[in-house]
Amino acid sequence: CRSQNGRRRMSIQPGKGQLFLVGLGPGARDLMSPMAVEALSSCEVVIGYSGYVDQIRDITQSKEIVAMDLGEEMQRAAKAVELAFAGKSVAVVSSGDAGIFGMAAPVFQQLASAGWNGKDPHVEVVPGISALQSAAALLGSPLMQDFCAISLSDLMTPWEAIRKRLEAAALGDFVVVLYNPRSRKRQRHIAEAREILLAVRGEDTPVGLVRNAYRPDQDISLTTLGELEGCFEDVDMFTTVVIGNSTTYVAGNRMITPRGYHDVTNADESTKAPYLKRSL
Repeated sequence: CRSQNGRRRMSIQPGKGQLFLVGLGPGARDLMSPMAVEALSSCEVVIGYSGYVDQIRDITQSKEIVAMDLGEEMQRAAKAVELAFAGKSVAVVSSGDAGIFGMAAPVFQQLASAGWNGKDPHVEVVPGISALQSAAALLGSPLMQDFCAISLSDLMTPWEAIRKRLEAAALGDFVVVLYNPRSRKRQRHIAEAREILLAVRGEDTPVGLVRNAYRPDQDISLTTLGELEGCFEDVDMFTTVVIGNSTTYVAGNRMITPRGYHDVTNADESTKAPYLKRSL
């Protein structure tokens, strides 16, 4: 085992290549970490999806900005690595957390391909509040038991692999968080995900939909797995879908998963989700 003890302190060193993989959180400035603000304020270059770059213009006014469209993640990563090897300090931004369906992996992939020695350029991942965390906070307490996050985008992962993960999550009675649930080109994926879960879970299983968490146009809604089909038109790439497990219920307009299966709450039986259709 190789130990890396001690907290690393952020240190921007002019002339030395550095990469900061920054999670911006859900969008609200007061939910961005001080460490993220420091990295963005101190670096020379900021790289990211144009929509995310626009939301931090006030703290990156003096920086070189490289903004790209969705789908150009590997191009962003390649540019960041190129600049860092050239001695620049670069911040690569992601919504939520850079290490959860964000830009951390593409950058590390590019570094590995370039023969990176692990030291030069210096690389630091700056964590942020993820979409699943912000959605859960707005919905109540849906993630109190084991849960999993599954992206429905098949741009980089074959749909058959995604389907197997959905089936496993359904059988394992995980609370399921769906990222990238629906886009203009991917209309059917969320419907198939619902069908897979309905094969095991009851129609009354609570589902929470959070769109643009902590932003001016934030929208939160509660439905059930049975009625989710009627909400598909309201679901897009800015929506996080949280699907409860067999113990999740709704009370006081909040989605609640108890701490454990033994934790039978005082809620009325009518508020509780049904257990699994079949034993595991």
